Amino acid sequence: MTQITFLHGARDRLQAVAAWLARASGEARPVLVYVPNGERSEKLDRLLWTHAATGFIPHCRADDKLAAETPIILASELDQPPHDGCLLNLSDEIPPGFGRFQQLIEIVSGEDGDRLPGRERFRFYRERGYPLEARDISGGT
Repeated sequence: MTQITFLHGARDRLQAVAAWLARASGEARPVLVYVPNGERSEKLDRLLWTHAATGFIPHCRADDKLAAETPIILASELDQPPHDGCLLNLSDEIPPGFGRFQQLIEIVSGEDGDRLPGRERFRFYRERGYPLEARDISGGT
């Protein structure tokens, strides 16, 4: 069963996602980032190129020819995921087919537009019996 981790209280959701992905990248951990919103995807892409002052977080889009070699993949759909390890949900909805992944990460800011849908997703997973972990990252990611 999918292990679900909620990291809540982020000051800025995209910054927290970039910091989390930087750690995952440092561990060479493959992560599929579900980001169906085109504008949000573009912002995250730019942020991952500039997150570290001396470099970038290696990533590409799911349809890129380097996707098989790249640990962090940005995907607008989950029809044919390249792996079933870790899924980071950057959607405000329940990601389709999330149950096929070993781990699901949800990063939620304190802003109402983010926090309220995050609570609904938490409730959805809890009511279906998924193992949940919740950590407050308001003091930093």
